Amino acid sequence: MVTLRKQYAVARPVYSEDSLAEDHEKVYRLRKTILDHAREYLTCDSKRAKNAALSLLPIIGWMRIYRVREWLLGDVVSGISTGMVAIMQGLAFSLMASLPASYGLYTAFFPMLTYFFLGTSRHISVGSFPVLSLMVGAVVTRLVPKEGPPANITGFEGLTQDQQRVLVASSVTFLMGIFQLAMGVLQVGFIVVYLSDTLVSGFTTAAAVHILVSQLKFVLGLTVPGISGPLSVIYTLEKIFVQITSTNICDLVMSILIMVVVFIVKELNDKYKAKLPVPIPIEVVMTVIACGVSYGFNFETRYDVDVVGKMVSGYESPIAPNMEILQESAVEAFPVAIVGFAVAFSVAKVYSIKHDYTIDGNQELIAFGVSNIFGASFRSFAASTALSRTALQESSGGKTQIAGLISAMMAMIVTVALGFLLEPLPTSVLGALVIVNLKGMLMQFREIPYLWRRDKSECVVWMGTFVGATLLGLDLGLAVGLGVELLTVVFRTQFPRCSILANIPGTDLYKDRKDYMHTFEPKGVKIFRIPSPIFFANIEFFRDKLVDAVGFNPLRVLRKRNKALREIKKLLKKEDDVTERGLRDLFRQRTDGSRMDAEELDQPSDLKHLPFRMDWRAELPGNDTVPRVDLHSLILDFSAVSFLDISALKGLKAALKEFIHVDVDVYIVSCDACILEKLHSCTFFDDEILTSMFFPTLHDAMLHVLDKSQGCVVREAIYATNTSVLLRKLDMHAEAQHRNDQSWS
Repeated sequence: MVTLRKQYAVARPVYSEDSLAEDHEKVYRLRKTILDHAREYLTCDSKRAKNAALSLLPIIGWMRIYRVREWLLGDVVSGISTGMVAIMQGLAFSLMASLPASYGLYTAFFPMLTYFFLGTSRHISVGSFPVLSLMVGAVVTRLVPKEGPPANITGFEGLTQDQQRVLVASSVTFLMGIFQLAMGVLQVGFIVVYLSDTLVSGFTTAAAVHILVSQLKFVLGLTVPGISGPLSVIYTLEKIFVQITSTNICDLVMSILIMVVVFIVKELNDKYKAKLPVPIPIEVVMTVIACGVSYGFNFETRYDVDVVGKMVSGYESPIAPNMEILQESAVEAFPVAIVGFAVAFSVAKVYSIKHDYTIDGNQELIAFGVSNIFGASFRSFAASTALSRTALQESSGGKTQIAGLISAMMAMIVTVALGFLLEPLPTSVLGALVIVNLKGMLMQFREIPYLWRRDKSECVVWMGTFVGATLLGLDLGLAVGLGVELLTVVFRTQFPRCSILANIPGTDLYKDRKDYMHTFEPKGVKIFRIPSPIFFANIEFFRDKLVDAVGFNPLRVLRKRNKALREIKKLLKKEDDVTERGLRDLFRQRTDGSRMDAEELDQPSDLKHLPFRMDWRAELPGNDTVPRVDLHSLILDFSAVSFLDISALKGLKAALKEFIHVDVDVYIVSCDACILEKLHSCTFFDDEILTSMFFPTLHDAMLHVLDKSQGCVVREAIYATNTSVLLRKLDMHAEAQHRNDQSWS
């Protein structure tokens, strides 16, 4: 079936950049200096002050439009549902951070209080996140191992092991908040763009493996010391398998039962989420049942089951971070800050797009920085968000952070009044709840075959990040992932897929000639396209690919021409040397380059004193030594070149001159205005490289080349004929001279 398509016809002159500037006046914009930007940034008026207040306190913006009758009930229901899950996750994730379980409730409460006022997202649930808990736990176990003496830190004197661990976790969280706040103040929220979705996927999958391994000791009821650093997963598994025969059967059966029930109910929640007003809080239900059964049957003494134990009632007085711990943990705290912000921002962005409001990355950094600093002062550990909690808060009717505030109030109620009810809760139950909630992260393994089929370099990033984070630890693994990701970017820009373009007949479109069956390439014209910036690392690659595209090296051609030209001039000066053998050997012998100055060989051919017009395309005697160049025009498509640096500019200028010196006209098309400005400012143009070589579109350049080549056809034929005739005369003169020499002898 033939599809009717609209057509358009445009009649206009063929423009070069020079002629376009003549016919259409260009606006030259004044660039702001650093002083202008500083003056504008420091200027203050009432409007700017109002915007600054709204930016620093986003609560003012959404509270002004809050619909009490429509939104309040949904926020209350969502806050209660999310609060119950946040309490359970806080207890479980606190164990992952190698801390007493009750401190997870602190993380569910304090950070939310400040984020309520400073955060721009209306839907994320602020609190503990398993990946951050594990990263903080690695620092805790390094400085305060379960077996052996703690690190030599003055602040540890007189403290119990649990108090030492809480001090380490809060100090690391404080430093994490300092890093986030500093990045927010310095407006570097864009840093999150360097963490691609592929990298985050591989990193979180590796984190899921770490979490799974760390929870096995609770599920199996084993006593395994926390291990941090490279290969910690391998060493932990080794210690688990050494003790596997000591597994607590009660813990194992209870964990398997809970995981099966929670998994089934979660699947039912997903299947019938459109019909259920609120997802079934199965984690809360199973926790309550497990607490009751454990208390009723006295699991702790009868079956030797580890339980949560004494819960801290109420809140303790604030503490200051320990400076020695800050120095010891600075390297680990920075990746914790980056990962925490990246996860929270990516989740917040999803829901901001869904509900049509904007979030500010820099303000989010400030909000999380202040929240973590405030929380650390009250002994909480690293806070971010968890996708499962945020999804529950949004799906259960939450419209604003009032739902988050209510969930924090629930954590406060449990901490102050109901904490003792959780004391008989087996830790294996918390471990089972953590493992069953890893399903989403572990299912990311399915991305590997998809990425391998679609984009192998992205698959390499995923695998490199996953393997690095799994074997080397999450902090070093993040650095490895970033390194692999940046290497793929470097390789893509340093070795781009260059192409030779051809015209699609009947159109002004030019595509890769390998991609289409029927294309048109004018004789003697090449169109070369490089789809990347040109800079110091890929300029030589660009020149090599350009030589491959045209089929000859212009510098070598120029040198051979200059060698041949020098010999022709010698023969013309000394007619007695013009013999048949001398003339023909001129083009057959390999002239030793050492006899001529290299700089002289690289200069343009001097044809001024020849008694004829030399055309190197003409038929020459023994033409195998002076390559025939059939190319008369080379068009470079710069439509995808976003910038040039100084090194690339010098290399490009040298490459263009090499082609110009062998009588190839070079044209550059679709060059960005900023690049043109840079070429002018860097004195790129001279007597050989002219501004008239630049054209606004590829079709303009092609029409110009075709028009110019048609006018040159007759002249080239005449020049070629004259060159051939004169060379033939030289040949005949050499033969006559040779016969005279023979008759004389």
